[in-house]
Parts: sequence; C-alpha cells; structure tokens
Amino acid sequence: MNDTEQDISSLDTAVAELLRDVSEKIVLPRFRSLAPDQIENKAADDVVTIADTEAEDMLAEGLGKIIPGLPIVGEEAAHADPAVLDRLTSSCWIIDPIDGTNNFASGKEPFGILIAMADNGVTQTGWIYDPVSGRLCTAHQGKGAFIDGERVTARSSGHSPPVAAISLVFMDDAQREATKQHIAPHYSLVDIPRCAAEQYPRLGLGINDVSIFERTLAWDHAAGVLWLNEAGGKAARIDGTAYRVDEHGRTGLIGAATPELFDELAARMAAMDNGF
Repeated sequence: MNDTEQDISSLDTAVAELLRDVSEKIVLPRFRSLAPDQIENKAADDVVTIADTEAEDMLAEGLGKIIPGLPIVGEEAAHADPAVLDRLTSSCWIIDPIDGTNNFASGKEPFGILIAMADNGVTQTGWIYDPVSGRLCTAHQGKGAFIDGERVTARSSGHSPPVAAISLVFMDDAQREATKQHIAPHYSLVDIPRCAAEQYPRLGLGINDVSIFERTLAWDHAAGVLWLNEAGGKAARIDGTAYRVDEHGRTGLIGAATPELFDELAARMAAMDNGF
C-alpha cells in the first residue's frame, strides 16, 4: 500500500467510526422518540429536529479532530448563517447530519448521514451512511465507488421503460406540469424516497434508472454525485456540465445509472425547456 492509499484508508476508517458513533449516540436513540417540541418547521415543506442539530455538532467536532482547521459547511449552520456557504469555494467538509429529516421526524425510513470533502468547488471524497442498516457508501475522486468496502459498478434496472424517481417537490407549477406531460410518460415512475442518501445508491444498484432533482444543495448532493459518477453512472447538470458544490443558487440535476440513460433524459428535458 502506497502512502496515498494508506492516507485514504486511514481517513475512511476515521470517518466511518465517527458516523457510527454519531448514529449510535444521537440519531438512532431519537428515531421514533422525538417530542413535538423537538421538531421545528425550518421552511416550507422542510423541518429540523433536535437530532439534526446535535448530530451536526458532534460531526463537526469529530471532523475537526480528523483534519484540524479544515472549514466546515453544515446544513444547519448554513441555515443559521448563510455566510457559511462562502466556505464552499475553498477546501472544506460538507455535512448533512440527517438527510431525509421529514422521514426521520415522521418516524419512518429512509434517512441517512452525508459527509463530503470538497476543494475549490469540486467534491473529492464522499460518504453516505445508513444508520439503520449500517450500509456505508464511499467514493474518492478517481478511485472508484464502494459499499462496505466492496467496489460497485452502476447498472441499470433492465426494465423497459426505464424506472424513474422524479422529485416534483421543489419545482414551480409550470415545471411540474411540463414534467408530468413530457417526461413522465417515457418512464415507469416510482415514489421518491425524499432522501438523497437513499436515492443515489438506488441509482447505482439497479433499482432506479434515472432521477431528477430540482433543489441541488451541496450537503444533499456532494457525496452522492461523486459516488454515482465513480461507480460509472452519471450525475450532472441537465446541460451535462459537472455539478459543483459552490453553485448554491443553481437548480436542476440528473442522476442516471448509465451515461446513455442520462443522455436520453437530458435530451427530453432540453426539448421540454425549448417548448418542443
């Protein structure tokens, strides 16, 4: 093992231990045990729980010990102070302490923890952890994608028409109707998990073929985009440009099990946007 591989292995081990620790001490004990006053509305169709804030604090503390001094962009910290987003333009950690909070707050799965490390707007490493099953997806730029240490190659479902999980939640009315009319009929639709920590693995494991995301915040997508691309699928902006974590005002993202499935959906969305 060369020095680079050893450094990656050590980093993966440290982050995995932290993820398990946070899950066991904070996330799982709060699951299905939240009091009404421990859940707050953060925005329209978006909630935050005491577990989110406690988990983010513990993750930030732990990551600060793994790489001292590296700036941290946490979802809840950025909600409290949008200036935190400025850190995305340099090297930083990115944390989603509980992805799928609406599910978590309702006492149902899926939900997960997302951690990424980015440099100058580009994700270098990502971890996607399922606290309930213990599944850990990892990816490092140029090193492939893994689940629980086993290399993963993305594959399609093999279904015709392809299986699509399309998030309509954050689209405006016109986008939503156009998507229903011009995109949906070409696919076999399934419910979205409302959890990127679950959706990206589904795209790599032959469960779903394509997915459309309107809201593309860094903590939701940094780890998943890298993982899917490293697995040989394709996640990118609708015009095919690479996803960057520092474009926090930009919307629209496609994830696909194969580049061919990506191109097919992207072409349909471009035609829709051009009014056919």
